[in-house]
Amino acid sequence: MNGRTPSQWEELTAADPARSTWYVERFRAMAAEGTDIVGEARLVDAMLDRGGRVLDAGGGPGRVGGYLHRAGHVVVGVDVDPVLIAAAEQDYPGPTWIVGDLAELDLPGRGIAGDFDVIVCAGNVMTILAPSTREAVLAGFARHLAPAGQVVVGFGADRGYEFPQFLADAEDAGLTVDLRLSTWDLRPFTEKSDFLVAVFSRGTFEIMSTAAGSSI
Repeated sequence: MNGRTPSQWEELTAADPARSTWYVERFRAMAAEGTDIVGEARLVDAMLDRGGRVLDAGGGPGRVGGYLHRAGHVVVGVDVDPVLIAAAEQDYPGPTWIVGDLAELDLPGRGIAGDFDVIVCAGNVMTILAPSTREAVLAGFARHLAPAGQVVVGFGADRGYEFPQFLADAEDAGLTVDLRLSTWDLRPFTEKSDFLVAVFSRGTFEIMSTAAGSSI
């Protein structure tokens, strides 16, 4: 891994090389059956003007980013799994799909502007990172936001990343929580919720630092 800390997903696919293909075919089958697989994308679309810039972080085989591209947005999708990215390129042409580690996210270094209007991280991605890289991933999101941009993250409870810890890590990474929901269809979050959709913006200090040319 060249000194990298592999994600839990990478460890799973190393142990079971067929897992990535199974995951791709699972969502292809769901789409063919008419299952709604783009609820997250509809929420993100509602947050944007037409032509918004979106980063689909850990977007896997492309269902979220693909929908947002068809809705008229400029989409970049990043996932560490080359099998999933290849499926995204095949099933959802149009976005820029990139194999990359979210913990080392540097899109400007790859010639792609980092000022995203929305960064969406769906599909329980935060819970399948290496735990030691979670804050680095969140800080990378903050670095890649436009000044008025927002980050939207959703994942379930009982997956090894407690909601209060996640919110604290996000704050430490320079993100301010604006809204908490319990589903992608806007149901309110309560202390009994078993799923969290959190919407963040960058703190005032972070925006002022960027405007002054400081690193975040």
